[in-house]
Amino acid sequence: MNKGELIDAVAKITQHSKAQTGEMFDAFMAVVQNALSSGNNVQMIGFGTFAVEERAARTGRNPATGKELKIPAKKIVKFKVGAKLKDAVAGSKSK
Repeated sequence: MNKGELIDAVAKITQHSKAQTGEMFDAFMAVVQNALSSGNNVQMIGFGTFAVEERAARTGRNPATGKELKIPAKKIVKFKVGAKLKDAVAGSKSK
């Protein structure tokens, strides 16, 4: 499902226009991005948690040449799935 299909599905369920739903989706994404950029986690009970983690610098290898290269440290976004979503995907009922 891409962004357009997601907006269409949410608009149908909420009975809002696609334009309104698109604006809400864009606002949601901006709030999540701003929170993560500020070092905060975004937790949605039952769905999951977005968090920023630091990935340490390491030595890698170019697969084509075999030459070693240094990969710098960087921040990455991780998502930990919530129990309700996990159970829904697995096909079981959440407690």
